[in-house]
Amino acid sequence: MDILKPSAVVGTNSWGSATYGKMLRGESVGVDTIRACFERAKEKGLLIFDLAQDYGLGKAQKMIGEFGTEDVIISAKFTPTGSYKSGQVRKSFEKDLQDFNRDYVDIYWLHLPSDIEANLSEIIDLYKEGKIKHIGISNFTLEECVKAKAILDKAGIPLYGVQNHYSLINREWEKNGLVDWCFRNGISFWAWAVLEEGMLTDPKVKTKMSLMKLMFNRKKRKLHSLYQLMEKVGEAHGITIPQVAMAFCASKGIVPVCGCRKPYQVDQLQDAVSVCLSDSEIKSLENEADKLNVKILGADMFRFAVKKSK
Repeated sequence: MDILKPSAVVGTNSWGSATYGKMLRGESVGVDTIRACFERAKEKGLLIFDLAQDYGLGKAQKMIGEFGTEDVIISAKFTPTGSYKSGQVRKSFEKDLQDFNRDYVDIYWLHLPSDIEANLSEIIDLYKEGKIKHIGISNFTLEECVKAKAILDKAGIPLYGVQNHYSLINREWEKNGLVDWCFRNGISFWAWAVLEEGMLTDPKVKTKMSLMKLMFNRKKRKLHSLYQLMEKVGEAHGITIPQVAMAFCASKGIVPVCGCRKPYQVDQLQDAVSVCLSDSEIKSLENEADKLNVKILGADMFRFAVKKSK
């Protein structure tokens, strides 16, 4: 897989913790199943795994370190909390390396736009030491992306990517120009929550109750006409409703980050991003989504956690 042009990324947010899996996804998945998922992803050439220290309540990173990271691409993050303290990025990064059982990270993201200059300065130092191969930013507005890019440009380092919430029903970062800015500057745009926490899946397929279903089921009923259209588009390409949501992103040059805990989910992701939807299909899906105007997760839902600039 070309790290500069990935077709898709395997998300690990629900790896590891039985409590977390049951609460958010309705069921827990054992280590052996997740390991099989990891191996299937490698077989399929989906070699980028997106991680963070809090994923799986702290277990996801340790799990992939135990699986072995020699022949995969590790995407990790620093999530700033509270007031900035000198050396905080390096301290967190060293823990990441211990979890991964390796001495470098392929892609390292500043997870929130707090103390941008100070945190990026530490990440730049790690990059110059060869411990980070690419630098990205996540949950940034367009203005914050421009600021981050200027800091990296001054250091002679390219901004690898922006990772924000984006889906068929949540395209704010496209409408406000951020996605186009990324494309014009050769910056990869990764989309998390492509399936809107399970809301962009087939409503006819019964799944176990979860916190997300309890929170959003009422909104899901409002998406009936969009599901019908997604099903029609999917039938034309031999894919399912959730795969249409994945293919929608991939067809627009956006990299979908999709959580996979079971081998068949890897197969579905690979098959989905191999499909190229037509311009007319994309437009019809967008028009229907805009008409319904149903929002599940906010485009900038973690803004509350960003430290306000003085």
